[in-house]
Amino acid sequence: MNTTYTADKPIITWLDEVGSTSTYLAQVLTDNTPSGTVIAARCQNAGRGQRGNTWEAEPGKNLSFSMLIKPNGIPARCQFRISQAVALAIVSVLRPMLPGSKISIKWPNDIYADNKKICGILIENTLIGAEIAHCIAGIGINVNQAVFLSDAPNPVSIIQLTKQETALEPLLEKLTSQILLYLTHDAETLHNQYMNSLWRKNNSRYRDVSTGREFEAEITDIGPMGHMTLTDTNGRQLTYAFKEVAAILPPINND
Repeated sequence: MNTTYTADKPIITWLDEVGSTSTYLAQVLTDNTPSGTVIAARCQNAGRGQRGNTWEAEPGKNLSFSMLIKPNGIPARCQFRISQAVALAIVSVLRPMLPGSKISIKWPNDIYADNKKICGILIENTLIGAEIAHCIAGIGINVNQAVFLSDAPNPVSIIQLTKQETALEPLLEKLTSQILLYLTHDAETLHNQYMNSLWRKNNSRYRDVSTGREFEAEITDIGPMGHMTLTDTNGRQLTYAFKEVAAILPPINND
């Protein structure tokens, strides 16, 4: 079934500096704030990532933005559909820009260029009853930053891969327009494209966070709430929620 999402085009506001674009958007939105409203920052000094991590972004070099999404009729039990749409939209833009790299989605919604992280996504949902009232998708994309100083294990940027600067404003317009487009896709289409875009889907090592056990497995399904089902080398199926299992990154070759 298609969603009834109806925003026609993004409405983008650029701020010179803000702590977090997602926090700012949450503070200023009202019931009348339209879907597709985007807050972008040239300098974001308190960007938030998954697990409470901060997001490193050199001022004026990258895209740090948050987008308001008001999907109508998507039940809370199917909320991962929005995450899939956002991630796939970003992949669809980055793939033609980076033909020399394999662009994929590391579950649940980091975007990787080969084995390095080029984009992080944090989606926060607000529910009314059993349905999603609205969500804020906070997105950070490494664009023109050539050197990373944080202890993040594997960042990479567009300029590092292409050796060319990318204009930020046209890229933001393209990305947010694609997000609106992907939000109109039906659940089956999104699920199939997402499964086909997963990073190291067929061969990866994982660590069970609760037990510390490491094992090799393939991803065999992602549920509507985002739970990942792995099938290990013994044929046993294991289902995990986010933060319950961690992929073990392969060694990074910086040559």
